[in-house]
Amino acid sequence: MKKLKNIYMSSIYQDAGKTTMSLGLYKAFREKKLKTTFCKPVGQQAIFIDDREIDKDSYLIGEVFHCHKKIKDMSPVTIPRGFTEKYIYDPQKEVMVNKILKSFKSLTKGKDSIIIEGTGHAAVGSVVDLSNADVASLLGSKVIIVSEGGIGRSIDEIMLNKALFDLKGVEVIGVIINKVLPEKYSKIKRVLKQGLKNKGIKLLGVIPRDPILSDPSMEHLMNILDLELLCGKENLNRRVRNTIVAAMEPENMVEYIKDGTLILTSGDRVDNIMVAVSSHFIMQGKKSQVSGMILSGGLTPDVKITELLKKSGIPVLISEDDIYTIAGKMDGLTCKIQKTDKEKIAEAVSLVKEYVDIDAILSSL
Repeated sequence: MKKLKNIYMSSIYQDAGKTTMSLGLYKAFREKKLKTTFCKPVGQQAIFIDDREIDKDSYLIGEVFHCHKKIKDMSPVTIPRGFTEKYIYDPQKEVMVNKILKSFKSLTKGKDSIIIEGTGHAAVGSVVDLSNADVASLLGSKVIIVSEGGIGRSIDEIMLNKALFDLKGVEVIGVIINKVLPEKYSKIKRVLKQGLKNKGIKLLGVIPRDPILSDPSMEHLMNILDLELLCGKENLNRRVRNTIVAAMEPENMVEYIKDGTLILTSGDRVDNIMVAVSSHFIMQGKKSQVSGMILSGGLTPDVKITELLKKSGIPVLISEDDIYTIAGKMDGLTCKIQKTDKEKIAEAVSLVKEYVDIDAILSSL
């Protein structure tokens, strides 16, 4: 009987890129003719599917790889708002453990491999007795730690996380470094490889920062900030590379407009709106400079200006908030992959295939 290839994706903190790695590894394993499945045992961000809470990442994998028939088993436990406090006063570890084990058994029947995605760093979930280290130990998994670029801090955090996995008797087979700045790529790869080797840890891959994965689309901003669409629906896939708060005079605004610019301005600042539209029309036939606009204060321009905006094709969103509140909400915004992001999904798969040593992972399992 074949031994199940059982890998657990952890990270040194949230949003380091575990879902990107899971997408890529799932595809890579399938290309190796391995019957593969996926599970996120403990989910913190869920959506409702058939009146049941399902982790968002499980839903994404299910939709992308058409394995949603097992979606309930792919997301056995979710932690909704208020759950932690209730659990502290009434712990029910055994109930959750049994759910996870039952789903794991169902998912792995007839399979060659399973990719298990954790939540954040090794200790996340400890408050409900289901840390990543606990769950990896429970399921007999081996671990890959995902980290972002950097040297000293990355190695420090990796060693801290590894210590908890070691404590639970879980083997860490290696590390994948994600989102490395292209100009620092060679140095980071060289130094981290040696630094991790000194600690007895294998470097399994180094992935450069990719704007396709890092930059949000206008559609993503519309959905996550709950904004109203004024026009430009056909171009909501445009990506935002930089943002300007257009509270200055229009002549000063021009020099800040670059390719992929999102303009935040008040809905009654016709002068700044016209600068954005003019920039678009001047650049027709070339790359569009303006990715989109967000008009603040719930204000919309008059009918003639609105018609001009519609003709430009620029995605324009309306917010009830003031400009600086919108900018604050956008600061540090996490650009998670959505099931409709076909370009992002393809890019994630491609990056893992190119920069991660799949064979080394499989041989370690």
